[in-house]
Amino acid sequence: MRSVKQLRAISRSIAVFAAVLASGTASAEGWTIKKVERLPEVVERPLAPEGLPDGEVALQEDADIFAAWYTKPTKRYAHAILGDAIEAGELTVEIASGETLTYTLPDNQVFEDRTPRLHDLDGFGETEIITILSDVNKGGSIALFGVRKGKLELVAQTPYIGRSNRWLNIAGIEDFDGDGKTQIAAVWTPHIGGTLKYWTWNKGKLQLSGEARGFSNHFIGSREQELSVVDDFNGDGVADLALPSADRKSVRIMAFKGSARGKKTLEEFARIPMPARIDKAMSSRFENGKITIIVGLEDGSVHELSR
Repeated sequence: MRSVKQLRAISRSIAVFAAVLASGTASAEGWTIKKVERLPEVVERPLAPEGLPDGEVALQEDADIFAAWYTKPTKRYAHAILGDAIEAGELTVEIASGETLTYTLPDNQVFEDRTPRLHDLDGFGETEIITILSDVNKGGSIALFGVRKGKLELVAQTPYIGRSNRWLNIAGIEDFDGDGKTQIAAVWTPHIGGTLKYWTWNKGKLQLSGEARGFSNHFIGSREQELSVVDDFNGDGVADLALPSADRKSVRIMAFKGSARGKKTLEEFARIPMPARIDKAMSSRFENGKITIIVGLEDGSVHELSR
């Protein structure tokens, strides 16, 4: 079996946008909506060795943790929110030395997720692994892991949702309010009137720093978890988040207002209606001085949103 270091050579690349053909335009709230031929072409991440059937390896270059993936498939939590009843009972990472470390969950917990996320949340040079960890009785939570003194450890966790078969999906990881601290944005219960929550990594803890209702970045049974995109959509130099409304028929762009003045309020910057439900990974690009959001819909159409 190839090591994860070898798999790095075929890791996911930056999306190369294919040529598109315009077939109609419309506008909403100052945004131009253009129907195009197809979605961007993306090279997929490698599948996780000895992991979930559809699990992928998260990879990064020149860091303390090269790769992370889920292992130890299990059917002990029959929620099947991601399309099957197989979840993961273990997290595996490969560190810079080439050593492989694992963290095994107790029998009442699973990673209800496909691919971990690698991010240096505090900027101190140590990578954190961001996961979705579910308890069979309490539902989902965000759990952060890190390598501490040569061991893979749980370093922070949000509260569980509070009941079985309740899930969350991560939407973005960035400094969304401009205060220099990284936040993790996620939609709590995206299938039943989802709430967007922002958790700030601060002094080793995850603290709730903003929330708003009426979102969904996943639909039941889908393996696609990337129905959201992070970019500076309002041009203020701070990252914003675009994701579907609760019915997935609109793109909602959320931004923190007043970040430069200390008091930060989460507000909707724009809401752009779509002709059908969003069901594919969202992406963005900056070109010719403007940002474009690319959205794929369940009727097979693809649209570019720009302003």
